[in-house]
Amino acid sequence: MIEFIDIIGTLVFAISGALTAIYKKLDLFGVYCIAFVTALGGGTLRDILIGNAPVGWMLDLKYIGIIFIGFLLSILFNKYLEKLRISLFLFDTIGFGVFTLIGIEKGIEYQLHPVICVVLGTLTATFGGVIRDILCNEIPVLFRKEIYATLCILGGILFFILQELNVNQDVLYLATSSFIISIRMIAFKFNWSLPTGNAFLKKG
Repeated sequence: MIEFIDIIGTLVFAISGALTAIYKKLDLFGVYCIAFVTALGGGTLRDILIGNAPVGWMLDLKYIGIIFIGFLLSILFNKYLEKLRISLFLFDTIGFGVFTLIGIEKGIEYQLHPVICVVLGTLTATFGGVIRDILCNEIPVLFRKEIYATLCILGGILFFILQELNVNQDVLYLATSSFIISIRMIAFKFNWSLPTGNAFLKKG
């Protein structure tokens, strides 16, 4: 199931990146590049930081194919995909929760400290979007609007608390991913966000 959702998440992240590039009026090569880095940027950074070489997608060509499918869907059906934005957000959020778990598990596999594992989970889930926004000349959403990076951290803390309580591994995965997914959906619905820097500036 995690592998299946990983594939769906990769596809949706690729579509998200491609749609952003289309709206920015990039050429076809640019659209594919943005789709690629959005889908694989977080996992690539994670693997580089832990010295896992070659990085994961270089050993499994299915990810190249998944991204190409997302690229084609975005080019051919971008007007329809815009109407499905809520559905895409849901799949994106599911992938987001799963990618956080994948990053944490990778850190555990390398016997890293829990704090570092949480950092790896956060990078895996968010950094592709950061690269996408930077390349598209936008301030990354991570730094200006949504609270999803904070949710990764909180989800990671919950993961290790439940692990210390010897919770069944399947329940552990389900509880952590469900927490991240549900809170992000609630935050999106009610437009929750962290305070901006202006909130701390003294008014003269």
